[in-house]
Amino acid sequence: MNKPAPIVLAVDTSDLDIAKQWVNATDGVISVVKLGLEFYTTFGNDGIKAIAESCATDIFLDLKLHDIPHTVAAAARAVSILRPKFLTVHASGGSAMVQAAADAIPATHITGVTILTSLSERDVTDIGFKSHALDSAVGLAKVAVAGGARAIVCSPLEILAIRENLGGDITIITPGVRPADSAGGDDQARTMTPREAIDRGANYVVIGRPITQSFVNGAQAMRERAIELAEQILN
Repeated sequence: MNKPAPIVLAVDTSDLDIAKQWVNATDGVISVVKLGLEFYTTFGNDGIKAIAESCATDIFLDLKLHDIPHTVAAAARAVSILRPKFLTVHASGGSAMVQAAADAIPATHITGVTILTSLSERDVTDIGFKSHALDSAVGLAKVAVAGGARAIVCSPLEILAIRENLGGDITIITPGVRPADSAGGDDQARTMTPREAIDRGANYVVIGRPITQSFVNGAQAMRERAIELAEQILN
């Protein structure tokens, strides 16, 4: 491929060797590797370093920090040595909390998580949000950016509204995408295809199992699947 696709590969596994193989299989095809809470609590900083050293792609550290500002700042400083490009915090923690993270790790794009894509409209209401998911996500994105976030995580359904309200400088990262040829049964409730999300204004789309499940047929099969999805986005 001439350039990596705007895909964030979700490396959701507690097996470090498998994680390295996934990353190596997609090297040069995807743009960012996302390492989440399961991976971090299993392997800590050493595991993140091992992945970073095995590839040339950027690291998205998806810890979704959410605590008082002092604690979030301390947590951000603790991972600053890893030099992640993105570090997630819950926007619902408030602007002061987001600012604490941004001040603690200025070289990293603090990334505000709005409404989890696993939540349905009914879930959003049950949790206690006064507005539906769209308006709530926009409000949370504004809170995050006011606190210094340089990126936002939202569902594909909220991309247009967030882009309209926050402009073109903010980076929008979109989970909740499902390739048209993928089966359902995952944790996402509000979805669209990766190409649709990019066309709406997302900078990156997060894709996990539609790529990683191909590894059962070998690393080459996984790479071919990643290339297939990349071409669907880029062409």
